[in-house]
Amino acid sequence: MNISQTEWWEKAQADADGVIVDVRTPDEFASGFIPGAVNVNFYEQEAFLNFVESLDKTKNYYVYCRSGARSGNSCAIMNEMGIENAYNLSGGILEWQGPLA
Repeated sequence: MNISQTEWWEKAQADADGVIVDVRTPDEFASGFIPGAVNVNFYEQEAFLNFVESLDKTKNYYVYCRSGARSGNSCAIMNEMGIENAYNLSGGILEWQGPLA
């Protein structure tokens, strides 16, 4: 589900069990990330699928990438694998106005 930056951040901050997932490459992640994010490279499909398979299907996941495309695809895959609540950050980190670590 694509949601605005404001809604995405507010939901993530209010969700004690929520998980922020950065699906960019390790180099992209190293250049700055949203605080609390877990990094898993979408382009390494086997590792990505193994990561998704290991997730708690009852939690909410707040997913982002550079522009919103990879994270949108990630959310779709997560939904197919049984995770109902995967929220895509519209515009990705390129349009992010919030804090970075």
